[in-house]
Amino acid sequence: MEKAIEEFGAYLATERNLSPHTLRGYLADVRQFRQYLEENGLVPLDALERGRLEAIDHVAVRSFLSSLYRRKVRKVTIVRKIAALRTFFNYLLREGRVRVNPAEMVQAPKAEKYLPTFLPVEEMFSLLNLKFADDAAGSRDRAMLELFYSSGMRVSELTGLNLGDIDFGQRLVKVRGKGKKERIVPVGEQALRSVQQYMAGRNEFLQKQQASEADPPLFLSRSGRRITPRSVARIVDQYVLQSGIGKKVSPHTLRHSFATHLLDAGADLRAIQELLGHANLSTTQKYTSVSVAKLMEIYDQAHPKAKG
Repeated sequence: MEKAIEEFGAYLATERNLSPHTLRGYLADVRQFRQYLEENGLVPLDALERGRLEAIDHVAVRSFLSSLYRRKVRKVTIVRKIAALRTFFNYLLREGRVRVNPAEMVQAPKAEKYLPTFLPVEEMFSLLNLKFADDAAGSRDRAMLELFYSSGMRVSELTGLNLGDIDFGQRLVKVRGKGKKERIVPVGEQALRSVQQYMAGRNEFLQKQQASEADPPLFLSRSGRRITPRSVARIVDQYVLQSGIGKKVSPHTLRHSFATHLLDAGADLRAIQELLGHANLSTTQKYTSVSVAKLMEIYDQAHPKAKG
């Protein structure tokens, strides 16, 4: 079965063109399912070892999901795992290795709807107006935070930026999104100035790098390599703590703040969809719920008869 999972991973990467993050998640979910089968003896071990995957039926899938419910795994996570299993067995079905997709016979739970968390404008400004260190790392950190809020890009998109992706004259940046889809988004003047200041001292990181790259990354770590999403998350945590905001803020919170502030200022939902790189408008529409919630809060505070 492990060989089938590895082949499935190659299929997702080459033919489905999934992002590395989604690919890792799908493979982890399928491997978790395989481990559950092995530990609970739901399928003969020799069948798994010999790749006779038709022995896996819908009962085994339901048993796996029941174990997730007992562990109180979030519904949204369960939905993702079902999607991973369905995609895996659809691949096996296409390859002629199974006759039916057992995961198709299992109903996914209705995922809870979560309103995106965002920072109010004044808190966003307090974060961006912090005093950053007067060195290459400080200017890099300021440039990253400014770019987050100015463009609404994902953390993986920010770390994937190369030097040639920013057009300072046109105030545009080329972003590679999910599924390696490219889009062009505008960037504010303040963010561009911060990026230029960072680039002036970027060579401090390059001194530690031995080999040059054909398409050099924009943001570098202290070791001179492309900065990772995890490092960016730690950097955001560091400055949020300094700002005294007093709440958990992730890089994605800055993306949500970008979209919510645009919508509150009257931006068209379709335009926000393009800026965020959402494939479906329904994904962008969750921000309208945030704005309605804000309106209700204002109404409750201001209207004389709001609370009866």
